[in-house]
Amino acid sequence: ISFLPDFGIFTMGMWSIGLGAIGAAVTGIVLANTDIFLSKPEKATLEFLEEIELKTLGSEQRTFKAGELWKKNGAVIMAVRRPG
Repeated sequence: ISFLPDFGIFTMGMWSIGLGAIGAAVTGIVLANTDIFLSKPEKATLEFLEEIELKTLGSEQRTFKAGELWKKNGAVIMAVRRPG
């Protein structure tokens, strides 16, 4: 008869928790630093950009199509889609 308790189940549980924590940390690092699971962005066509409605800022509220920006002169365009 031994007076020392059996730590086998406790040790096995600690190993399981430790390995789970390491796995979660590695998964978090991979997901935070790569774009493996993100969808790939599509390039906007000129036809799509021409049809976008823009609104002016300031006291005069005016709405117009983006194609009006480059009818007479050239324009530099950057399209950004916010998530949500």
